[in-house]
Amino acid sequence: MHAVNWDNVLVLQTSFLGDLVLTLPLIAEIRSRFPVRKLSLMCTPLGRELLQDHPAIDEILVDDKKGAHRGWRGLTAQAALLRQQRFTIALTPHKSARSALMLYRAKIPQRIGFRQSKGWFLFHYCAERDPARHDVERNLSVLQPLGVRVQDCARELELPPHRQIDDAVAHKLRHLGVVEGKPAIGVNSGSIWPTKRWWQAGFAEFIGLVKAKLDCQVLLFGAPEDAEGVKRLSERSGGAALDLAGKFSLRELPAAIGSCQVFVTNDSGPMHIAVARKVPTVALFCATTPDLGFYPYSGNAIVIQKQLGCRPCTSHGGRRCPLVHEKCIRQIRAQTVLAAVEKLLAGQARGDHERFRPEFLAA
Repeated sequence: MHAVNWDNVLVLQTSFLGDLVLTLPLIAEIRSRFPVRKLSLMCTPLGRELLQDHPAIDEILVDDKKGAHRGWRGLTAQAALLRQQRFTIALTPHKSARSALMLYRAKIPQRIGFRQSKGWFLFHYCAERDPARHDVERNLSVLQPLGVRVQDCARELELPPHRQIDDAVAHKLRHLGVVEGKPAIGVNSGSIWPTKRWWQAGFAEFIGLVKAKLDCQVLLFGAPEDAEGVKRLSERSGGAALDLAGKFSLRELPAAIGSCQVFVTNDSGPMHIAVARKVPTVALFCATTPDLGFYPYSGNAIVIQKQLGCRPCTSHGGRRCPLVHEKCIRQIRAQTVLAAVEKLLAGQARGDHERFRPEFLAA
């Protein structure tokens, strides 16, 4: 390809929050490998809240594609905004036609995306997206036209600590009743998609088991919209866990999760945040499967799943089980989750002998 001007770089990723977190190794690689003067990120409003303190990102532009910037008029306005910024190169791992069209209409002189994008013909250079790879590696492969091989990249998933935010969160945790110095097991029972959520009876049983077996505190995490469900789980657990749902902003969430010794979570954005904060992670995969490429990208993690021929029912997990039985949710055993937590606390996760690949356990 032609010589690249790295003065003013744009990375565009307006997918879900977890997808954005998995784009961080790409951003870090661009920053460290090339003579970048300024790096901007375009993402959703939630993405800006989460990443506003990230040291590799100079500026965050918001694309509220489901709100203020929705539709053709919104796309046109966003393209005009990007054109005013005079970006010299844009890279996007997002496969939507909207993303490709926005970059094209912004007249950015060098545009790189995936051949599998619906708007591939609007890019100057296309990379191949391998569905068999983890999404971290798929995102990094957008650098292929620049002569960069995924295996030569750092690939580290990191959300660096921010001292001021971490200190404020530590103070808030103490105020909310978290005992400093006592091991904390974080629990994330929520997910956007209902069939990605392990059932509450399982979480409640696990909380009872872990409290009986270990001298620890259990912290229940959740967004404001998860508050009702987390409250029910807390009540179902007999008050054995501390309800923190809605108590932390997205900006604070990485620090709050980072206070845990182990994080037990459904397949979700907070799962990837826990990995990025180097917290040992137990990931419960119900309707979705790790083969889709979104498992915890860490050797210090354990994935628990029930092997069923009907999984995955969709790429994201559906609103309800198409076969009604919900076996992928109901047949994960709390005892298996407890065993995984104990293994991680003992530092015994084997990670399938790979730095970025977790251990997989049958439910």
